[in-house]
Amino acid sequence: MNKTALITGASVGIGFELSKIFARNGYNLVLVSRTQKKLKANAKELESKHGIQAKVISKDLSQSTAPQELYDEIVAGGIEITVLVNNAGFGLNGKFVDINKDKQMELIQLNITSLTILSKLFGADMVKRRSGQILNVASTAAFLAGPFMSTYYASKAYVLLFSEGIRNEFAKYGVDVSALCPGPTHTEFGERAEMNHTKLLNVPWVMTAAEVAEIGFAGLMNKKKVIIPGIMNKILAFSTRLTPRSLLVLITRYLNQ
Repeated sequence: MNKTALITGASVGIGFELSKIFARNGYNLVLVSRTQKKLKANAKELESKHGIQAKVISKDLSQSTAPQELYDEIVAGGIEITVLVNNAGFGLNGKFVDINKDKQMELIQLNITSLTILSKLFGADMVKRRSGQILNVASTAAFLAGPFMSTYYASKAYVLLFSEGIRNEFAKYGVDVSALCPGPTHTEFGERAEMNHTKLLNVPWVMTAAEVAEIGFAGLMNKKKVIIPGIMNKILAFSTRLTPRSLLVLITRYLNQ
């Protein structure tokens, strides 16, 4: 049986790097993002290089109807998803009261609601088959609060805790769920969040999207619950257990300004 990975946010960054790795390992792909032109170029490259099939679906998952539409299209096409990678997401940087509320609701829809619905729809199919894998992309932001990016940090805390919860529920059905928690990474995320100027994205341990993707894939295949790429990110995530939360908030405020 052919293995198929569905990857959201697959046009650039970690999503595209993950699609390369899955293709290299013989998976057919369903690539999803808003930008169809870039997706088609990616699909053509991966099909040519690795001899796999890559289906492109242009879908804006920050819209409420999009997750169900995506699922319905895949089912109608007779495609069985072996691995679901919920990578699509974005952040917003600025004072909470100043950020456009519609953009904040789009963030919640994409980072939380769509991820949840896709996990439910494809997860239910995996449970019935008693096999499958889900990789939800969270962040080291999930371990603490983040002034000037409060909605984003909270959304990633949701992703982490949600993933750990359904992992426990799905385990007896042979379905693995992992949460990937990257730290600062060189992607288009910073530009979209208008935070390339911040100290957070200029620390010495910023990783490449390719490095994060390799570690994320290996962690998923090894059935790791929480995958934190990079030694500095591991140290920082662990330190949140020992550092007073009031101090952590001051640190993240400094980094996000």
